[in-house]
Amino acid sequence: MRMMSKLTTIGALAATTVLLAGCEIGPKSSEQTGYRGTGIVQINDRSNATAPGEVPPPPYELPPSSGETAGQAYENVNVLAHVSKEEFDYTMAAITQWIVPADAPAAEAGCNYCHVPENLADDSKYTKVVARRMIQMTQSINQNYSDHVKQTGVTCYTCHRGNAVPKYVWTDPKPGDGRLMGNKRGQNTPVEAVGYTSLPVDTYAKYMRTQSGAARVISKTIHPTTANRSSIKDTEGNYAIMMHLSQSLGVNCTYCHNSRSFAQWEQSSPQRSLAWYGLQMVKNTNEEYIHPLASVFPANRLGPQGDPYKTNCATCHQQQRKPLGGAQMAKDYPALLTLPGAGSAVPSGPMMQTPGAAAPVAAAAGN
Repeated sequence: MRMMSKLTTIGALAATTVLLAGCEIGPKSSEQTGYRGTGIVQINDRSNATAPGEVPPPPYELPPSSGETAGQAYENVNVLAHVSKEEFDYTMAAITQWIVPADAPAAEAGCNYCHVPENLADDSKYTKVVARRMIQMTQSINQNYSDHVKQTGVTCYTCHRGNAVPKYVWTDPKPGDGRLMGNKRGQNTPVEAVGYTSLPVDTYAKYMRTQSGAARVISKTIHPTTANRSSIKDTEGNYAIMMHLSQSLGVNCTYCHNSRSFAQWEQSSPQRSLAWYGLQMVKNTNEEYIHPLASVFPANRLGPQGDPYKTNCATCHQQQRKPLGGAQMAKDYPALLTLPGAGSAVPSGPMMQTPGAAAPVAAAAGN
């Protein structure tokens, strides 16, 4: 019996070893990201790390200004009319390098992607109309969202990485067909947005467009109250958006949360507040800048619901805690740092106070 027991134990250990061989059991490193003793630790799988991506150098050294503005030198310059002609040319050269796809047909290569070659002032190409608004969006992010982007800032390359359409974008999902037995109620469809689980598929639409959607479902009392009407589906949606955040930044839950109390802001790491401001930034980006362009985009640039492709956390981060590894790229492109006539910046709240419904959100930037 003892021999049989030993053989059984050895067999079980061998089977366990075989099963674990398919798991991520390689070397790990841990990094304390929160207060000591709270268990807020980031576990890094060194064998499965994602490269931050290469940062392209400026197209050339920005020359000194001759005193002539872009608005004076060229026809029909709107968003960047206030910068010098030299800085305008420099910024346009960089944007061409960041956006135009490498495999674009000759008719759309280089400046021709946005401009009519016979008349650069012509606005007939939709890409030029969109590019203007995207430049304003970039200026707004750098000016009004320092609570998230800090001094690093963003450029067009942060999202596009040499692609006309950024790699990580989303559109509103197609609704169910309405039949009692065939309507999945927005769930149980294996889509990448929720890690191919049975969670709600409209996660981005719920949390990354309107200013009212808040990823908060935990009640503060043990008894039902009218203050919290969250359903099981709401809770599933909350979990789905947390999955998106984790995957987009390549981090685990304890990068932001204290596992002893996920809801308590005062026990969370500062990164949780940074993430909250980031969500407000994404909402404003989609609601004020991208979604209103639905009538400008052609049909092939719209989703099944007729809305344009919008941003989420992965659009910039791409599995990095800091986009492009935290490279301070924006400082080389001063025309993208502030809106013309810089308006009032979004006020900052105390970093570790609970951001609630009345927390500051970005005001729409004017043209």
